[in-house]
Amino acid sequence: MEPLFTPEQLADIHAYHLPYYIRAAVDPFVSLGLLALMLGVLVHPLYRGASAAAAGLERRFGALREAPVLRVVFHAMDRLWGESGWGAAILFALGVDLFIKVLYLPVDVWFSYVLEHRHGLSTYTPGAFAWDLLKGTLLGAAAVVALVIGLYGLARRVRRWWLVLGVPVAVLMLVASALDPYRARLYFDQAPLPAGTLRTRITGLMARADIAFADVVVEKTSVASRRVGAYFAGQGPTRTIVLNDVIVRELSEDEILAAVAHEAGHVNESRWPGRIASSLALLALLFAIDRLLRLAQARAWWGATRFADIRTLPLISLLLFFVIILSSPLSGAFSREREREADRYGLRLTGDPQAFRRMLVKAARVNKMDPEPPRWVVLKGMSHPPIGERIADIPVP
Repeated sequence: MEPLFTPEQLADIHAYHLPYYIRAAVDPFVSLGLLALMLGVLVHPLYRGASAAAAGLERRFGALREAPVLRVVFHAMDRLWGESGWGAAILFALGVDLFIKVLYLPVDVWFSYVLEHRHGLSTYTPGAFAWDLLKGTLLGAAAVVALVIGLYGLARRVRRWWLVLGVPVAVLMLVASALDPYRARLYFDQAPLPAGTLRTRITGLMARADIAFADVVVEKTSVASRRVGAYFAGQGPTRTIVLNDVIVRELSEDEILAAVAHEAGHVNESRWPGRIASSLALLALLFAIDRLLRLAQARAWWGATRFADIRTLPLISLLLFFVIILSSPLSGAFSREREREADRYGLRLTGDPQAFRRMLVKAARVNKMDPEPPRWVVLKGMSHPPIGERIADIPVP
């Protein structure tokens, strides 16, 4: 059996992954330091700047409040917030988000663009990379505005806001995956897989698995990356089998079927316990935020004499930081076990361990996967078992 990598390939893989391992070790301390800086020094000047900017915009564009459509929007916002100041709150939240993004921008560009190009994994042009970066920033800004309006606005108006907000959001989490096929199109074009033996074989494989699906599409990710990829998006009537154009080009039909069979294993796994647990965890998190907001009001932290004062936003970020740090090892362990079970399911479905092994080997080579990452990296929250372990678990005929 040929080795997974040549010594030259392995040296390149180690050189590629080493910066990521260093970042994984350092990043929690950097994030904690930035949050401490924000809470200890920057809340007051950022809030004063946001308030001054909101007042200036009101003076300059206040007449827009009476425009036919905007009048309804402004009236709704005033009622939701309960008093003036929602403009300053939104600007403060966007300022906090922008501050963090600007500080991380050089590092993110180096990792996402420079390092990926250096090791031959990225095909991004500078313009396309900048455009996708801008889209991600705008989507993040929209999420920040939704957080201010949905969480802080509701918390100021309803005593048990965490329950009023948490229940519908938890229900939405249960069905949100139905929208997955449409979210991916924000970044990459998709086209139906042409008729032919591959489509016919995938259809037959899904018939044996008793999995209904709407279509098989090819996602044109080669404009950004040389990595192979396949996944199932959506559920029920929106379930779509997505192959990226790199996997269609680099792998044989048997190997693509093995990849699809692995992803089919995720469709058949029991998802409701995890979804219900996630929904309950969300409610618990919102309740903890409610307690934190009340404590900040009682002690007038950062001048927050009113409940749900926007100046407590970095404090919520600190809470989320610890929740993620503490939960990642557990969620990663569950995720790795699901991946192992999906491998076992895929092997049973195809009955072709040789093709399954070839698929994993080619994916490892093309995607430059580290066959033996440091154990602490795995335990910290890796979503997949190391590729070397997955290949070793395939039974040899």
